[in-house]
Amino acid sequence: MPAPQPEPRPAPRARLGAAGIGVTDLRRSSDFYTEVFGLSFVAKMKLADMDEIILSMDGRGAALVLMCHSDGAARDLANTGGKIVFYVPHPAATVDLARERGAEVVREAIPVPELGDAVVGFVRDPDGHLVEILQA
Repeated sequence: MPAPQPEPRPAPRARLGAAGIGVTDLRRSSDFYTEVFGLSFVAKMKLADMDEIILSMDGRGAALVLMCHSDGAARDLANTGGKIVFYVPHPAATVDLARERGAEVVREAIPVPELGDAVVGFVRDPDGHLVEILQA
């Protein structure tokens, strides 16, 4: 009788693992994202030219990597052209919490007719990155 063959493993599928942003102060940025958006600490890494903190939402899905460069090069962190998007149950309360933590409110959380009246707000994190806050 031949030996049983192992079950074939499914082919790996592509997925987003993380998005990284440059920050000037790891602790300040980590505190902002954990306190305002409820992200959790995953890991801290020290590389040759930067230190990183990896955060995620309950260890599920993609992570946010906060990267603090230590090579002395000047960077314009706020003008990278991107944004970070969070879906939250209470956008207005989240915008208020971000404001309490010192964030610049770019747009209050209000309904957007073009999005079926979904509530959307925008803030800037401590380094000026644009953060979009959408109704979950």
